[in-house]
Amino acid sequence: MLIKLRKNRVIEKGEIYLAVKEFKAESKRLLDLVINSIYTHKEIFLRELISNASDAIDKIYYRALTDEALQFNKDDYYIKIIADKDGRTLKIIDTGIGMTKDELEDNLGTIAKSGTLAFKEEIEIKDGYDIIGQFGVGFYSAFMVADMVTVISKSLDSEQGYKWESKGVDGYTIEEHEKNTVGTEIILKIKENTEDEDYDEFLEEYRLRSIIKKYSDFIRYPIKMDVTKTRPKEGEEEEYEEYTEEEIINSMVPIWRKNKNELTDEDYTNFYFEKRYGFDKPIKHIHISADGAVRYNAIMFIPEQIPFGYYTVEYEKGLELYSSGVLIMDKCPDLIPDYFSFIKGMVDSEDLSLNISREMLQHDRQLKLIARNIRNKIKNELSNLLKTDREKYEKFYNSFGRQLKYGVYSDFGNNKEILQDLLMFYSSKEKKLVTLDEYVLRMKEEQKYIYYATGESNEKIDILPQTELLSEKGFEILYLTDDVDEFALKMLDSYKEKEFRSVSGSDLGIEDVGEEEEGSKEDNKELFEKMKTILSDKEKDVRISKRLKSHPVCLINEGEISIEMEKVLSAMPDSQNIKAEKILEINEDHEVFKALKDAYKNDENKFTLFTNLLYNQALLIEGLSVNNPVEFSNDICKLMI
Repeated sequence: MLIKLRKNRVIEKGEIYLAVKEFKAESKRLLDLVINSIYTHKEIFLRELISNASDAIDKIYYRALTDEALQFNKDDYYIKIIADKDGRTLKIIDTGIGMTKDELEDNLGTIAKSGTLAFKEEIEIKDGYDIIGQFGVGFYSAFMVADMVTVISKSLDSEQGYKWESKGVDGYTIEEHEKNTVGTEIILKIKENTEDEDYDEFLEEYRLRSIIKKYSDFIRYPIKMDVTKTRPKEGEEEEYEEYTEEEIINSMVPIWRKNKNELTDEDYTNFYFEKRYGFDKPIKHIHISADGAVRYNAIMFIPEQIPFGYYTVEYEKGLELYSSGVLIMDKCPDLIPDYFSFIKGMVDSEDLSLNISREMLQHDRQLKLIARNIRNKIKNELSNLLKTDREKYEKFYNSFGRQLKYGVYSDFGNNKEILQDLLMFYSSKEKKLVTLDEYVLRMKEEQKYIYYATGESNEKIDILPQTELLSEKGFEILYLTDDVDEFALKMLDSYKEKEFRSVSGSDLGIEDVGEEEEGSKEDNKELFEKMKTILSDKEKDVRISKRLKSHPVCLINEGEISIEMEKVLSAMPDSQNIKAEKILEINEDHEVFKALKDAYKNDENKFTLFTNLLYNQALLIEGLSVNNPVEFSNDICKLMI
């Protein structure tokens, strides 16, 4: 939206009368929107003004490409920041191309008119340089922190300098002003503090340094500032004095634009620490330089340790996003899937469509393309790490494997193809972490399913009664100890056409029921019916077990909700009392079963006592609470007496 201005009043300045050009009513409303609504953080103003200064120097560079009389020596061009606490002014000075009177009128006197955008459309961008500004509103962010903004500029094409000055919605003035060098000087009269806002921070050296490093560290021209330092007083050993020294604040050349062959592992590690991605040493770095359908550079890291609060809702996930070296977002969650959210790093692209404040992205095709490429690259790097450095991968997996499994579960198995080969589980046979592919390759010829057992720890799963038959046959069992594990396998459903089956499931798919077992079942039919009656409000069924060898009793489950899933769901704050359908299995070859049969024939009270004891015993084996601990304790006492 282009907004024209009009002259309708003058102000006296010595003997000179300056025409004050007022914004129209709609212009005032837009300017108010720019100052108060478009930008989230006030500190953004410095990023915008530095970006404009960088643009001004770029314009000289492009002019020099076609003008033989103009030599561009990069060392002669810079941006300088000067803070004056006493005068409450902040200056941003550049040695760029400057502006004529007409350009000041067009670029600063018309809100949402971008001289940079017009310049960008006129020329072909070459040599990896790009113009940052596009919207023509960034300059006005200065009014978020300043009562008055003064711009003193001299154009490369003019012998005369000019001064543009404005207090915001009241309008602006333009007058001739003496300036000996080409370039622009912006002077902000910083606002006084209020109860809600601290404007003094924008005059503090440490704060300005912090903002520059955060947003403009990779502007390709030096950003200079006079920095306060200390040194020993001459002739005094223990006394120090302060002095100021001009220092370049920004790094200028970002590591991601350097040739990979020039960089060492130490360079990447130093960048990791400099950006404060973590205090650990990253396991691996990923450097992408893409120049295809969308151009972008990225440097990402696989951390070694879990960041503080990683598995909490408060933890912010996402990559840093830069546009032509200027930080746009601290955390861009759209660039990386949640299951890879442990990845630290940044992406820099010139091709992304930004909104007017440059603080947020428009959700466009380029963004989705970059995100998809990054996802595939991370998957490939993790796969390679698994193949080439098992020890490092297992260290990574111990920290972030839970997130990968959650990724399988949370998206209803849609990420199966991406994540399934990265998953690992503890193996009963190997006594270490194994992949699903390794499990399948070791399966016995007669084995039809991938078996797993759930529990609080590997040690507790080791002694589960339900594993006896599988162990006897030499079948490998995967141990699931994370609360998300079984949910993830339910979503996978199968791997390489091998279905997952729980050792606690009602059908292991192994043994056929022979005539002898059928006869035993029929002989004890009334006994089991009586036990079902006693446990009618607790269990779905009671039956002879074909999986137990040395243990007397165990619980198995039918249906989609397993016993372990019941425990996980019950522990949730909004639990809806979801229960697994449990079946009590009895080992008919155990001495306990003989005592049970004897009690059934001779002592009804003892039979009831034995039934309840066996049921509570099965609950305890599963890590479930007994329904009535006092009654259970009394039953044990009765048995002892």
